[in-house]
Amino acid sequence: MKFAPSLLFAAGLGLGLVSGHEPHHHGSEEKDIPLHEREFVKDSAEELERKWGFEWGFNGVNSFAHLEHVKCLTKPETQFDIGIIGVPFDTAVSYRPGARFGPRAIRAASSRQTSFRGFNARAAINPYSSWATILDCGDIPVTPLDNAMALTQMTSAYLELGHRAPLSSTLQYPKLISLGGDHSLALAALRGLNKVHGGPIAVLHFDAHLDTWHPAKYPSPWPSDQAQFNHGSMFWIASNEGLILNGSSVHAGLRTRLSGDDWADFEDDTNQGFLRISSDDIDDLGTKGVISSILNRIGTEMPVYLSVDIDVLDPGLAPGTGTPEAGGWTSRELIKILRGIEGLNVVGADIVEVAPAYDGVGEQTALAGAQVAYEILTSIVKRGLVDMGRESEVRIRDGTGLRGTGEV
Repeated sequence: MKFAPSLLFAAGLGLGLVSGHEPHHHGSEEKDIPLHEREFVKDSAEELERKWGFEWGFNGVNSFAHLEHVKCLTKPETQFDIGIIGVPFDTAVSYRPGARFGPRAIRAASSRQTSFRGFNARAAINPYSSWATILDCGDIPVTPLDNAMALTQMTSAYLELGHRAPLSSTLQYPKLISLGGDHSLALAALRGLNKVHGGPIAVLHFDAHLDTWHPAKYPSPWPSDQAQFNHGSMFWIASNEGLILNGSSVHAGLRTRLSGDDWADFEDDTNQGFLRISSDDIDDLGTKGVISSILNRIGTEMPVYLSVDIDVLDPGLAPGTGTPEAGGWTSRELIKILRGIEGLNVVGADIVEVAPAYDGVGEQTALAGAQVAYEILTSIVKRGLVDMGRESEVRIRDGTGLRGTGEV
């Protein structure tokens, strides 16, 4: 989505957008005739786009960052390199519902992100005007009435979109960034990625909670198969299905309470191959230490699914979520860490558990979610430039060369 400089200049001055197309004038005297009294002449499609295609941050129907919106699931002929996909599902939560409205809230909070003001100074690129064709692919129409069917729908959607041919010849598959929705969507995403990439992948998981709990850790006198699938058990299921690389995955920002009277939850998590970084660790390690721990564990070559539960942030700063836990990171700390791991080979990502009903009047949780999506998107696009050998397109602060991936 690009805008002509002349249009931006006119828009900035508030001039020229309704003054008529100069070639339609038949003499200088017509310029003196009020617009509404002139003979009407139809504009060409190009002229209509020039005059009316521009959008301010507060204009237009909400799509993420004013990206072109296409219902990708129903348009197999539409190609893209990176797709933003909403997953409005929240009936697998264990506490407060409402994350089904998260995709809508994150899109609205992204309204100030535009291609003409999208340059990311830390990465020295504008992700919206670089090599990647990025679309807002709409939402997966997930049923709220049957969790088993919802999981089938989500998995089917990820398989469908994941097998599409990307527009860029340098990509083997398109990449999807999911806007949740509750965290259980990650199981469907990992099943899709496993099928597309032909094996398990690493998971980098920002969250207050483990989400590797055995389903039995959610006890009920009325057990059911559907109850086993929830937003705290999906990584346990994924691990047991062989979808996650054991020994190469990371939790970051943990501060959860554990089940029972011992360390069994941590022991089970360790057996599933996760490294745990607590929210308190940032006081001892700093953001640089957290970044180093992640990169040392995962490296920059293996495929990674990057999953961000917004409750990794402190609820004093991001209250709009379903299972808030005191003592979380600030949005600045999280963004600093995300910027430091930009060299990761991210093949899919999500931002989940934004529940706007509990947000403040300033939509601070949704704003944080939109910024996280922007940072992840920027890193994927920048990594693509590096993989293509097009580092020269990165505009460095001092003009001397490419900043190293992972530099902080």
